[in-house]
Amino acid sequence: MKIGIVGSGAMGSGIAQVVAMAGNDVCLYDSNPIALEKAGANLEATFQKLADKGKISLEDSELYFSKIRLVNKLDELSHSELIIEAIIEDLDIKKDLFQKLENLVSEDCILASNTSSLSMASIAASCQKPNRVIGIHFFNPAPLMALVEIIPAVQTDPALVSKTKSLVESWRKLPAIAKDTPGFIVNRVARPFYGEAIRILEEGVADCATIDYAMTSLGGFRMGPFQLMDFIGHDVNYRVTESVFKEFFYDPKFKPSFTQKRLFEAGFYGRKSGRGFYDYSENATQPEPNTNPELLEKIFKRVLIMLMNEAADAYFLNIASVEDIDVAMTKGVNYPKGLLAWADEFGLQNLEKELDELYSFYHEDRYRCSPIIRCLAKENKTFY
Repeated sequence: MKIGIVGSGAMGSGIAQVVAMAGNDVCLYDSNPIALEKAGANLEATFQKLADKGKISLEDSELYFSKIRLVNKLDELSHSELIIEAIIEDLDIKKDLFQKLENLVSEDCILASNTSSLSMASIAASCQKPNRVIGIHFFNPAPLMALVEIIPAVQTDPALVSKTKSLVESWRKLPAIAKDTPGFIVNRVARPFYGEAIRILEEGVADCATIDYAMTSLGGFRMGPFQLMDFIGHDVNYRVTESVFKEFFYDPKFKPSFTQKRLFEAGFYGRKSGRGFYDYSENATQPEPNTNPELLEKIFKRVLIMLMNEAADAYFLNIASVEDIDVAMTKGVNYPKGLLAWADEFGLQNLEKELDELYSFYHEDRYRCSPIIRCLAKENKTFY
């Protein structure tokens, strides 16, 4: 298949690697020749490294790299059968690009966006043939992360969904189909991992190191929420939180925090800037966590029940199936368990009780229990 990719940054070049290694011919476009040259050098080095480690043969390394053509003129994508855009998360810029692409390609060419949170309906509406537009959302780094969210717009041809799913599987990725709502599955369901952790910090219950330690030591998460926000970058993570909050008509459960906003405004983006919730300067010493078992359990349980509640709500509102939600969270952000399977293990009656206690204390809508938890608990049923 001839696949065009717009944007040669980390995500675009990562997608190029994935689809080239699946046997496709790739045109990687970027208007910036310096960025394009850098992407080409990085891809060549990546394939060479895979060969050096014995993961692929030297012949395959050369073959995969030869399948990627670097271009700096958009009309070079005109013969593509599928185009995936991986550019800045700006709706107007994306819509303008899709209008240009539609005028270049054949009527059968699929136009896909790698957006992580923007409306696919809005992007599709910029095209004369919106039925061929769909979301294909990879996770960073694309070659390593198994999950790909597939997001049909309301205008998308239903047949294109199954076709796209087959394509994603042919790239040796795990597809999860999501409804076109802000954040789709992962960026919606994961919000409490950050938001509730910051809330615990702001209340003075514990510091960043202790909250991170609670989630990694008791929960088995690979990184704690503050470590992860610093790793992602507050320029990215805060913007996604702000976007989801706005797009959900300011639902209080997605409300951003002033604590993270101030880091964002100060340019303290995390690892990339040398400072975030933690100090990453050369001689900095990292704080030690409080290892009090009762405190750690309190922190872990509070963040976990908020995550499970959000996953339940995503299912209740038909964002995705139970299976796709759990696959998305385990394969998209490496959660140790699927949240709905975890909820079954935790006990839905217990989950309902814990959420109601939080709501009774705070009287804030962010702690409202999802109706599906109440229904299943009442009938003594489970998600699985």
